[in-house]
Amino acid sequence: MPILINGKNLTVDEVIRVARRGEEVRICEESKIAVKKARDYVDRKLSEGAIIYGLTTGFGKFSDTFISCEETADLQRNLIISHTCALGQPLPKETVRAAMLLRCNALSRGNSGIRPQTLYTLVDMLNKGVHPQIPEKGSLGASGDLAPLSHMVLTMIGEGEAEYKGEIMAGKKAMEKAGIPIIRLEAKEGLALINGTQIMTAIGLNVLWDAMNLLKVSDIAAAMTGEALNAVKKAYDHKVHDLRGHKGQKDSAENLLKLLDGSDNAHELNKNKVQDPYSLRCVPQVHGASRDAVWYVYEAVSREINAVTDNPLIFPEEDEVISGGNFHGQPMALAFDFLKNAVAELADISERRSERLINPQLSEGLEPFLTKHGGVCSGFMIAQYAAASMVSENKIYAHPASVDSIPSSGNQEDHVSMGTTAARTAEMILDNSQKVLGIELFAASQGIWLRGEKGLSEATKAAYDFIRKTVKPVDQDIIMHYEIKKFDEMIKTNEIVEAVEKITGPLK
Repeated sequence: MPILINGKNLTVDEVIRVARRGEEVRICEESKIAVKKARDYVDRKLSEGAIIYGLTTGFGKFSDTFISCEETADLQRNLIISHTCALGQPLPKETVRAAMLLRCNALSRGNSGIRPQTLYTLVDMLNKGVHPQIPEKGSLGASGDLAPLSHMVLTMIGEGEAEYKGEIMAGKKAMEKAGIPIIRLEAKEGLALINGTQIMTAIGLNVLWDAMNLLKVSDIAAAMTGEALNAVKKAYDHKVHDLRGHKGQKDSAENLLKLLDGSDNAHELNKNKVQDPYSLRCVPQVHGASRDAVWYVYEAVSREINAVTDNPLIFPEEDEVISGGNFHGQPMALAFDFLKNAVAELADISERRSERLINPQLSEGLEPFLTKHGGVCSGFMIAQYAAASMVSENKIYAHPASVDSIPSSGNQEDHVSMGTTAARTAEMILDNSQKVLGIELFAASQGIWLRGEKGLSEATKAAYDFIRKTVKPVDQDIIMHYEIKKFDEMIKTNEIVEAVEKITGPLK
């Protein structure tokens, strides 16, 4: 069933379905009417000789330069051609598709003044799989994502490059192969297509979705480490967490109790120790805080994907054209900086649990570095190095992009958000954190094997059995790289969560 968009109630889940699964998109009838009404209004104002930013004036510092009606089409094409300054590697297809969908959704609200056929062209590209090649760098996140979105529009006008059916080709050729006519931009259209926050939001939304899954992985990894280190699970008792009251903390504690239910290794009480170190005892508090942060970002993103973020905005009913600043990416910049810290902390505490598993002074009697042949074999010694390296790298990426600003466009645009940088560094942190959690799962499964694979809860046994389908216990030193990659893959595909939830039901 196609996903209907109207600029008002698109969901994060629907964006993921379009971006990653290729589901069809259609514009609802009410939006078609609204878009046409706004365009008719723009055409009327042009015929009246109205002076409107971006329609009959230049852009940025050139806003005080008048453009004749005869030059308005040239103005829009030149806008796109001149703004295609993005650099770096092409954005992944799922990000491009998400950005295209979000731009369609914003335009369907009927406040941008774009022609219906131009909007339909972008929808057709999405549905037929024409994906413009959009370089990842070059946005300040202030007047929207001008440079990268310009690369999206290049394909619409028969320029640039696009991916179609797995092949990179000239944009014009891709459009021809897909049977989509290229367009000639008219007044307001170039600006309406590129003046928005859709690139940063598309990147950040994909990171957000995977971070939501990583929260579950983190609880599973902690539970498995708890099995290997004979954790005291009484610390997860709901009475403790009810007294503090944070939802994320309570949810994480509930997950841990569910994951460790029936374990003979993780005890309510342990006669040999009163309490665990923080990396085990405080899992609900740390994971829970990240969980609350992620849900804050979810709410912010849910608002942004239904926002109209171009300029100027068209209000036909009120007979107004208003120049504002909805293109400024600060709401997303702050949200994605928050997301960065939340995800980085999942990796930070995970690496500390990995250290406890391999360190003979901390591992509750496990063989040093999780090998039976210490000295001849190094075991998991350098796996922890790798985790520590990525955790430290995350600390660099976690520096907030949103506290930076640099003036542009002759100081007309004198405060910028750097929201796209925040989203991109969030993506880097996510990738590192997935790998760090993979190393913990690897080490925890080795610890469980060394303990004799006994007394596991049903949930941790499901995780352990899933791991053992592809990764064998490490008896002699091996090339660890290949095994760690397997863990990275099972996290990125969410397969290990799915294996566990067959036993537990949906985790929080």
